Amino acid sequence: MNNRSRDLSASTGKPGPHVAETMKNFDKVYRDHRKKLFNYLMRMSGDYALSQDIMQESFTRLYQRYRHAAPQVSLVYTIARNALFDHFRKMKPAVELDETGVGAPLDGERHIMVRDRYRRTLAAMEQLAPDERDVLSLVVSTDFSYRKIADITRLSEGNVKVKVHRARMHLKQLLQEDDHEG
Repeated sequence: MNNRSRDLSASTGKPGPHVAETMKNFDKVYRDHRKKLFNYLMRMSGDYALSQDIMQESFTRLYQRYRHAAPQVSLVYTIARNALFDHFRKMKPAVELDETGVGAPLDGERHIMVRDRYRRTLAAMEQLAPDERDVLSLVVSTDFSYRKIADITRLSEGNVKVKVHRARMHLKQLLQEDDHEG
């Protein structure tokens, strides 16, 4: 029996209960994790449009390739992470920041201060080593345990903890240096 016939009800030719349940599970994973995945991608790339594209592509690939299995959240992050790394390998190292995705409007001066701090933080994150930026973005953007992040990054859980700590310290140092210069 091929996948197509397994997905269709024998009597009606319409999607069977297996497909309906899979779509329901996939839809829940999408609703629950799209913003977190987008935030992770935004922290990694600093590019709003790229983050949107990769987020959509990741969920599409998850569904197309793994629709006959229960959707796994860590798998969509692995797909997104790999797609982002593939993009960076193909592109020049410099990434322009896109202001279209910088938070909801705030009042006057506060809005400017928040946006400036956000841009400085993204710029500082771009100065982190790629592995530091990766694990820190996963910790900040998701509610994943260190164990799940270790599975996604193919590192040991202890190594993830060390990299997160070092990345936080490095980011703090970079932001302090930026505060002293500004």
